[in-house]
Amino acid sequence: MNKAFILNDRYEIIDHIGKGGMADVYLADDRYLNRKVAIKILRLDFRSNTQAQKRFQQEAMAASELDNNHIVGMYDVDEDDGIQYLVMEFVDGQNLKQYIKERFPIPYAEVVDIMEQLCSAVGEAHNHNIIHRDLKPQNVLIDEEKYVKITDFGISRAESKNTMTQTRNIIGSIHYLSPEQIKGSMATRQSDIYSLGIILYELLTGKVPFDGESAISIAIQHSQSPIPSVREFDPRIPQALENVVLKATTKDPNERYQNVEDMMKELDVSLDDANANVAKFISNDINEDDDETKVMPFMPINDEKKDNEKSAPATKIKNVWIVIALIAILIIFFSGFFLAKNSKIHSLTIPNKDLISNIENVIISKFNNID
Repeated sequence: MNKAFILNDRYEIIDHIGKGGMADVYLADDRYLNRKVAIKILRLDFRSNTQAQKRFQQEAMAASELDNNHIVGMYDVDEDDGIQYLVMEFVDGQNLKQYIKERFPIPYAEVVDIMEQLCSAVGEAHNHNIIHRDLKPQNVLIDEEKYVKITDFGISRAESKNTMTQTRNIIGSIHYLSPEQIKGSMATRQSDIYSLGIILYELLTGKVPFDGESAISIAIQHSQSPIPSVREFDPRIPQALENVVLKATTKDPNERYQNVEDMMKELDVSLDDANANVAKFISNDINEDDDETKVMPFMPINDEKKDNEKSAPATKIKNVWIVIALIAILIIFFSGFFLAKNSKIHSLTIPNKDLISNIENVIISKFNNID
């Protein structure tokens, strides 16, 4: 959309300021109220996508229900000549991801202040039974006064027994997603609290706790690996502050803070001298069985297949594909080995790890698409 374009005879486009998976964000001038606003416009290739339209409507409905100074205000939702758009409060600043990258290391007192503002916003949503489900620094805006506001409630859901991750698709950003969401289970308030714990970890260390070459490898770490110690990264971090990270990010949701208000209370006293010698929080994530190799059931629940007997044939077919693929890889490898050994060939180029990884990804995509 070009500058100076006037949307619905009211909003004059000033500049392009952001881009998401399905929408572009523009700075605009509201000529009726003489104020700057942010306008999120659904991209052309998504305008006939019912799921994208639903997310737009969901974001508008969720944000309009919430009244908190740390949540970006929603002003309007409309359509003009096929252009679907949301009109929101304009925050003159940057997202928290950029802020961490530019300002790290961030003083502990400022870290606590940012987190308390986030908790205030998330608490407001939870009090209205709304689970954000995609809390991450990219969805947090911060201005020059260090005032924080949460945005993007596009995949939020009303808390209920049906608040599940989308079938066959992981909803939310994998670096900040809770283990239960990754496994396809119900997203709850504790799921948002887990994401807040990961954000706190990043504020304290400048990086996410788990990273990898693929989404699957990151997901496995979230489900099986303990959160790395922030005090090992920086021993000056008070134990009480590390404890907030540890308690918010336990694998078992029942061990986490039961609400963000409790998390705020511990954040508020985490830098107090009286807590200087507090003991380290130890969860039940680590037990005597941790030395055993475990396989994460990385298969989101398929709501359409509740009958185990109906899903059994598809499972068998998937297993056959895996066995065939593995046999094929072994045949190729050993054929090359014996060829090199029993001929004049003195060297043999073995496929590198990237190629093997690509093969694995193809295998995974093949059996995931079998229904």
